[in-house]
Amino acid sequence: MNSMIDFFLDAYRETPTYLIVLEAIAFVFGIMSVWYAKKANILVYPTGIICTIITVYILYVSEYFGDMMMNFYYSVMSIYGWWNWSRKKENKLVVPISRTNQKEKFIGILFFVITMIVTYMVYKAYDYELQIANYIDVVTSGIFFTAMWYMANKKLENWTLWIIADIITIPLYAYRGLGMLSLQYLVFTIIAIQGYIEWKKNLNNNLQTA
Repeated sequence: MNSMIDFFLDAYRETPTYLIVLEAIAFVFGIMSVWYAKKANILVYPTGIICTIITVYILYVSEYFGDMMMNFYYSVMSIYGWWNWSRKKENKLVVPISRTNQKEKFIGILFFVITMIVTYMVYKAYDYELQIANYIDVVTSGIFFTAMWYMANKKLENWTLWIIADIITIPLYAYRGLGMLSLQYLVFTIIAIQGYIEWKKNLNNNLQTA
């Protein structure tokens, strides 16, 4: 147990205090965001924006450009999701929880492939020496990109993608010495599983009453 604690603390021994504080703030708002997402509460977006903007800066300083680009995209997509979730017609939400259709599945695959290519090109543009962790980053970037788009449109499948990418990201961030972010993604995974169950139950109830 002590060795695990030391593993996380060692990474912060030479980290500037302000970066540790920023990472802690991002940690709290990130957890809040995913919790609100689980509840299909629109507060997922303002809390998420705070988390992602801070994370963009942290990852930029750490030179993890693939993850940085993803979090910048999260910030932009959160603005779209905030608008999309809040739309109403005759006092009813325009965008309910639903499953993806064939067209949306195809778009998701397209986003996944394009994102991997763009992320790889970003690394090459910075003349970054790619290692195994970076190639994993390229793949998870594609998954996260698609998951965020699905979530902004309240598609149940967003949770499946979050779970897969979160599980991959936990050891990746631990390896990079970003202990709090690694722990954050462990919590994300647990909440994402709960989110899938809750959204699926909501979807089934709506289908029964329709």
